[in-house]
Amino acid sequence: MDLGLKDRVYIVTGASRGLGFASARELIADGAKVLVTGRDEKRVAEAAAELGPNAAAAAADNADPAAAGRLIATAHERFGRFDGILISVGGPVPGFAVDSTDEQWAAAFESVFLGAVRLARAAAAVLGEGGVIGFVLSGSVHEPIPGLTISNGLRPGLAGFAKSLSVELGPRGIRVVGLLPARLDTDRVRELDALSGDADASRTGNESRIPLRRYGTPQEFGRTAAFLLSPAASYLTGVMLPVDGGSRHGF
Repeated sequence: MDLGLKDRVYIVTGASRGLGFASARELIADGAKVLVTGRDEKRVAEAAAELGPNAAAAAADNADPAAAGRLIATAHERFGRFDGILISVGGPVPGFAVDSTDEQWAAAFESVFLGAVRLARAAAAVLGEGGVIGFVLSGSVHEPIPGLTISNGLRPGLAGFAKSLSVELGPRGIRVVGLLPARLDTDRVRELDALSGDADASRTGNESRIPLRRYGTPQEFGRTAAFLLSPAASYLTGVMLPVDGGSRHGF
């Protein structure tokens, strides 16, 4: 299937590893060009080099108010156009409601929530018809995840923002979509499994509750992201798509 990605240009944040990197890889595999970003300059440069000539690197912290405009300008300078953005950020620190500090909430709000809002607003200001804004969120949009209180508080709010944005941008032909990963085999999920004290037992238990009885792969997530961001998904907007092996039991 031709996704229509040839020569389209995307920004993917948090793309030095994990789901962001996997998404950038699949976009490029189908013909797109990608500006990969992340906070660690060396790691982002290595990721872009691994992805090949259709990738470029830009170190940026989503919490930096100047990052959004700079990244969009860099995409134009490097590739001559800008067609969409996938806003992927690392998860906030784990913790329970009674243990989370004001400082942890404030730091997560700046990077996870407000940083994503700024990036989306900046993209919306310059995208034309056919443009797309994607958010990598979490299954916690629908149901809180034990031990991830800060994420549980922020992700649903971002989903609400994305839905509102999709309504506002729809008349301009700009789409807004969300992806809700659950147990995918990434460093982040392995770290969460290890918090139980027995990572193997935690994974086995989690897999037993997934209808497909396994963790997903970053590549599977990346392929889904590439489709949602592509012109092939041109009539999908305002959706929050679980990528979770069937873990969400609601409709």
